[in-house]
Amino acid sequence: MKERLNKILARAGVASRRSADRMIEDGRVTVNGQVVRELGVRVDARDDAIKVDGKRLPAAPPSHTYLMLNKPKGYVTTLSDPQQRPTVRDLLRGVKPRVFPVGRLDYQTEGLLLLTDDGELARDLTRPSSGVTKTYSAKVRGRPVPESLRRLSRGIALEGRRTLPARIALKRPGPNSWVEISIVEGRKHQVRKMLWAIGHPVLKLKRVRYDGLELGSLPTGAVRPLTPAEVARLKSSVGSNRARSGARRRGTRSGVID
Repeated sequence: MKERLNKILARAGVASRRSADRMIEDGRVTVNGQVVRELGVRVDARDDAIKVDGKRLPAAPPSHTYLMLNKPKGYVTTLSDPQQRPTVRDLLRGVKPRVFPVGRLDYQTEGLLLLTDDGELARDLTRPSSGVTKTYSAKVRGRPVPESLRRLSRGIALEGRRTLPARIALKRPGPNSWVEISIVEGRKHQVRKMLWAIGHPVLKLKRVRYDGLELGSLPTGAVRPLTPAEVARLKSSVGSNRARSGARRRGTRSGVID
């Protein structure tokens, strides 16, 4: 049966569909000895000889691997880095399946990061329409006033585009306060930029929840497999999250907890 080439690459654990598309465009993939650069091309994984960087495509795993990592700051969310900085791959010693990160946490951000070899689920979780809620605990300079938090809850103009409504709570006020913020977008450095925009630069940032999955007491730098129930939750929530995301876009959901 013929399927899209990027889907076959993702199912085999080579990369997410988006990354697979880049590999195809870069000429790194051949089918039956011919370089394929056309996105959307359909091939048969059983009958066609598919190679990536000259190596035969591995068989799709009989079952996928789903991991949760408590990422420390000072690591980049990639499997290799041209600047030779520590990567999350360095924290996966002993993990045999070739997993890749679901989305990103920036270099200085800590916390919950999912990794998997299930390219389809990774794509569904990271596409803009997925509506996956990501919750962060942030230490900020100063004490935000309720009106500033309400601004973020309603959405603010950020680099020419308005953010979607967020949920934000002031947890521990003080000279340097702790807030908890939940967003459904994934713009680069978005939480840091949102809090900077209201005059409270981030001093420390940690992702503590991802679509209902809790980081809990997982030690910094440690990794654990997701339970079957957690995997089932992720898979079943993608569609319902999209519906909720649509409601947010229509401005029907926002909230502040002071």
